[in-house]
Amino acid sequence: MGASLKDVAARAGVSVRTVSNVVNDFPLVAPETRRRVQQALEELQYRPNAAARRLRAGRSGLIGLVIPEIDSPYFGELASLLVQSAQEYGWTLLVDQTNGDPEHERRLLDGLPGQIVDGLITSPWSLSPADLQRRADAVPLVLLGEQDAAGLIDHVSVDSVQAAAEATGHLIGLGRRRIAAIGVQPDLTNGTAQQRVTGYRQALRAAGFPHDPALEVPVTTLHRAEGARAMRRLLDGGHAPDAVFCFSDQLALGALRAALEHGLTVPRDLAVCGFDDIEDGRYATPSLTTVAPDKAEIARQALACLADRLRRPASGAAVRDESAARGDAPPARRIVVAHRLVVRESTAGRS
Repeated sequence: MGASLKDVAARAGVSVRTVSNVVNDFPLVAPETRRRVQQALEELQYRPNAAARRLRAGRSGLIGLVIPEIDSPYFGELASLLVQSAQEYGWTLLVDQTNGDPEHERRLLDGLPGQIVDGLITSPWSLSPADLQRRADAVPLVLLGEQDAAGLIDHVSVDSVQAAAEATGHLIGLGRRRIAAIGVQPDLTNGTAQQRVTGYRQALRAAGFPHDPALEVPVTTLHRAEGARAMRRLLDGGHAPDAVFCFSDQLALGALRAALEHGLTVPRDLAVCGFDDIEDGRYATPSLTTVAPDKAEIARQALACLADRLRRPASGAAVRDESAARGDAPPARRIVVAHRLVVRESTAGRS
């Protein structure tokens, strides 16, 4: 058990209130009294209860992260980066997953059970920005992903349309003519698949290629098994492509496996490009060409948005600026983070 304020007060021969004033750096303490208290603090190795101090200030130091899948490599890497960036603010991240279930998303966003969080970061698969605005919990919220926030919520994303067009353009530039797209998700409203198929079609149209619906393969998830299933469907159904753009690296890894099972050589017979730049793709055989979002910047920007919102004082906290006193809040921001195309062996072969 650590030393208490009462222990320090007894050692220094002062009141508990005086020790509290020194710990909180209040100015109206006599220099000699401050010296005795600080000496007692050091001798007893007193450590203030940071959690209690935050709660007295109307803050818990906890940030909620609500994501669809914890075991997704992309979301796992992003969560790790968010944890690291949150430490710079002295925050602790609480993580939960929804599996895209709308009721689960709504329940978590209405308030994490038993937890008081200062802010939320989420990448919903089912709820719209209007749904998010209607949630019961009023803590600041940052939206991640391609869903259009409609100017209602702070939103951090990559330009998936442009990124998909660049990936498809890369395949066209290799001389490929039958370029498939694996990852269409007509039943989801989160915008990811729609934006990526839009970019794919734009690149084909710009190159003068006809639109062939048979080369656009829907999936139910963005996992490896679905990528393999979709690739087999293309190869077994008389629509064999010479290149494929997959809407996630997991889909691309599944497609690579199915191509191998069919006796194809990548990239000689089939060029494969993914999206996300997960670690597995860098060590696959062949290594995977992919779109790499700046995940570290996504984490930094999301937390910076929360920090800006949280500068407005909580109820009962001291007002530090005029805008906070008036209750003003800045408009919702849309922050587009950079991406880059990383060309590896699955399209360029071995050098």
